[in-house]
Amino acid sequence: MQAMFNHWRRWLAAHDRARDTLPAAVVLFVALWATAVPSDGHGWTWPRPAELGWITLACVPLVFRSRAPLVVAAVVTVLEILARAATGTQGLVPGASLVAVYTVASLRPRRTAWITAATVAVAVAATAVGVGLEDQSGVATSVLVRIDLVLLAAGLGDAVRSRRTKLALVEQRAVLAEQTREEEARRRVTEERVRIARELHDVVAHHITLVNAQAGVAQHLVRTDAEKAYRALGAIKETSRAALEELRATVGLLRQADDSPPSLAPAPGLEDLDGLVDGFRRTGMTVEVTRTGAARPLAPATGLAAYRIVQEALTNTHKHAGSATAHITLVYGTDTLRLTVADDGDGTARPGPGTGHGLIGMRERATAFGGTLTAGTSPRGGFRVHAELPLPVAAKGNR
Repeated sequence: MQAMFNHWRRWLAAHDRARDTLPAAVVLFVALWATAVPSDGHGWTWPRPAELGWITLACVPLVFRSRAPLVVAAVVTVLEILARAATGTQGLVPGASLVAVYTVASLRPRRTAWITAATVAVAVAATAVGVGLEDQSGVATSVLVRIDLVLLAAGLGDAVRSRRTKLALVEQRAVLAEQTREEEARRRVTEERVRIARELHDVVAHHITLVNAQAGVAQHLVRTDAEKAYRALGAIKETSRAALEELRATVGLLRQADDSPPSLAPAPGLEDLDGLVDGFRRTGMTVEVTRTGAARPLAPATGLAAYRIVQEALTNTHKHAGSATAHITLVYGTDTLRLTVADDGDGTARPGPGTGHGLIGMRERATAFGGTLTAGTSPRGGFRVHAELPLPVAAKGNR
């Protein structure tokens, strides 16, 4: 039964004319049934042709009630007034005008709906008073009943309109929430791609630069000093192994349910700075490290950012400054770590191609944790990268 009701409701919702015609047919049937009952309540009589014609004529405009509700309400009300005046009977129930008022209240703004309902109620009441009755004692009751019916129809239509508006707002909010979730998901995916690309850039650029430099040293020494060439090849092996481990850890982030690094492969930090510097020194590059202030553990994310900034700065120095000396300065302040990587080259000893992604990545790493980064030519020559990172104390056991 419920399935059949839902089927007919969907069918009526898809066919405007059928939906508008159904109430007209119901009103016509009820009105004909009402006129067939005599005033004394005994027996049945056939409706008079005049009443039947006026009732049918008043129901016809309801077929167009959804397209022009105000016009239909006006026409139907006028036809019902003319029907009562022409037939001289008070027994006709204003069914068509009730449907018209309901339609206006359900489709038009509340102010318009209640003005229309008041106008129709006054017109129906005036008609009830104007049509002569043999028993004048029933006039007041008839007027009140008709006014109440009109106002009830307006209230029902207003409730339907309010419910329809509320449902539309709920659907709109649901659609907006879904769009917001999709946009947030796309934003997170984009941020994750940028983060992974930055990690891959730092790892690959650093280690490939070291491998290239060590391979050049081995090629130069292979004919003159086999022992040093052998050590250079060993350094290449170690560097490539470290590169594979870092690449495996970085790509492994894609499989993580959260952003925490795998426990077996902790992210590098400033405590690994000496190993990083030794790798560059094995390529023949001179690197000096100066630490000032009381060193203390950093939060893992901040330590990783500092490590990557130094790594990228040294890689750029090796590619573009040739045999220049790199100076790394770490200044531990009260709540800020000042990190500087400068070289004394002129940038032309070993020019190489670059996209600028390294500098962009360093700056993004610094600003991601509330820090700052500047990079440019030093007044005393060479290139200088200076970063300031906040120093929240890392909890024990984070690494």
